[in-house]
Amino acid sequence: MDEEPKENLIMRGLWMLIIAMMIGFAQSVLAFVTLLQFILMVFNNRKPNTQLAWFGQSLGDWIAKAARFQTAASEEKPWPWTPLE
Repeated sequence: MDEEPKENLIMRGLWMLIIAMMIGFAQSVLAFVTLLQFILMVFNNRKPNTQLAWFGQSLGDWIAKAARFQTAASEEKPWPWTPLE
């Protein structure tokens, strides 16, 4: 069994701190996009903006991937260290 060598725990802690700050920023962006989408839906007969919906989906995927790294459920770091999915 060939396992990948584990990253230094101090480095992982540093990455966790950086990603925690990125998650905080992402939550602020999500709040703004949510408000914007609601306003657009008010004026667009309840129809959501597809670009904002797509962006929200992508942002949610990124937050989920970041959360998996933060809780050690995964060793894979989120974007920008890996491709956006």
